[in-house]
Amino acid sequence: MNIDDIVKAHYKSGTYIGKLVEDRGEKYLVQVLAVIKHPLQGDIHNYGQLDGVFFHQRKALSYLEKMNVNKSAVHPYGEEVPDYQTSLRQAVEALKDKLTKKDTEFNQAALENLNQLEMMYFSK
Repeated sequence: MNIDDIVKAHYKSGTYIGKLVEDRGEKYLVQVLAVIKHPLQGDIHNYGQLDGVFFHQRKALSYLEKMNVNKSAVHPYGEEVPDYQTSLRQAVEALKDKLTKKDTEFNQAALENLNQLEMMYFSK
């Protein structure tokens, strides 16, 4: 891949479309242009658990924010890049749909986090 290529990058528990900015050896520096998959809520190392873990609220990376991504998690992206806000809204809705399919305490807590994030993202 080359600098300025548009890529799909998996970072932490989210997936983004971005522009490859810099080759940093084992990683690429990628600038966020859109969101494909919103980060999971809760403790990603103990996903699905509430007891005895710190339940994190995980925000999506912002438009033009930069991330250091392992090269193995970066792939070419050949489609049109969607608008950031539209892509974020779709990613939030997709995660909400997934969480509402099964009524568990964990999913309820994750939905509560996501609803708070949604208000923060779109109330401007």
